[in-house]
Amino acid sequence: MLQTLHRHLNDRIPIYGMNRGTVGFLTNDYSETDLIPRLQQAEVSIVHPLRIIAADITGSCHEALAINEVSLFRQTYQAAKLKISVDGTVRMQELVSDGVLVAAPAGSTAYNLSVRGPILPLSTPLLALTPINAFRPRRWPGAVLSNSARIRIEVLEPKKRPIIVVANHREFGSICEVTIGEMPEIDILLMFDRGHALGERLLTEQFSC
Repeated sequence: MLQTLHRHLNDRIPIYGMNRGTVGFLTNDYSETDLIPRLQQAEVSIVHPLRIIAADITGSCHEALAINEVSLFRQTYQAAKLKISVDGTVRMQELVSDGVLVAAPAGSTAYNLSVRGPILPLSTPLLALTPINAFRPRRWPGAVLSNSARIRIEVLEPKKRPIIVVANHREFGSICEVTIGEMPEIDILLMFDRGHALGERLLTEQFSC
């Protein structure tokens, strides 16, 4: 589903997916019965991708888009050391952890939720900044930021403590720094069965056990 959405990022084509796997939060239940009426009655949700600009230790620059979240992970046995800035202001001088991720509302129920990040309603103009197994500061829960924020994550000791950044199916290793922000000018149109639109799913997820 994510690969299909990436292929049509700039086409403004509503896409209806059906789940043949195990999770499929961006898809509908699989059934070939009454498929045409389902498509005619489907509700459309609009989401915007996240854009990353990453520089690695060789000086190369990489760009990619992510639909649900952007994740930074340690590449070795040593914990990551990261400096976090928001809109040009340093907000955390040093985060020692297994990594950190930035999630848009559509991706807030995925990996973000599994590392105890907040679920963001689809209609809210917010991003979740969530640590992955934070060691120092140990009890930092992350932050909820405006979707207009530009988040810069600098890797401290990038050669000793290498980091990989993941944006959906694209990965870049040995990263020095990453800038992340939402792309409001790109509309991704997702179709869902009536009564099961993405906004409703995100709300329902907050009350599930």
